[in-house]
Amino acid sequence: MSTISISKFISIDATLFSSKSSTINPCFSHKFPPSSRPRKSPSLVFSCSSGAELSSAAEDEWLKKLPEKKKPLYSHSLPCVEAWLRNLGFFQSKEDRAVWFVEKPAWHAQLSLDVTDLYIRYLKSGPGNLEKDVERRFSYALSREDIENAILGGP
Repeated sequence: MSTISISKFISIDATLFSSKSSTINPCFSHKFPPSSRPRKSPSLVFSCSSGAELSSAAEDEWLKKLPEKKKPLYSHSLPCVEAWLRNLGFFQSKEDRAVWFVEKPAWHAQLSLDVTDLYIRYLKSGPGNLEKDVERRFSYALSREDIENAILGGP
């Protein structure tokens, strides 16, 4: 029987076995090496509050890739859904990329892309005479056309 040494192929990070590690099994702790420079995470934020329209070639490409409007929303890619929302006049939150806002003359709303559903909350603080915020939930199994008509129909 021959013996093969695998020490050439395995490298063990000594920080995993340090006394500072708070986990019982060091194999399950994953520590990242300290970075010499701060990381900057790119963030794409679009705002239509100034009235300027976003009309880039990339945006147009995603709009062209939209499935037909009768298809369920779950069959759309995230970039297509985002392009569709921007095309409807929504703008993305700076704090949470899953939250979108729209300001129509008769109402203001906040839309949230959740894991299983799309939520829209019509805000009483906007124009109109809502007594309280009105929230509706739509399954991604509904067609894009149905969701669009329901959302733009207002509260």
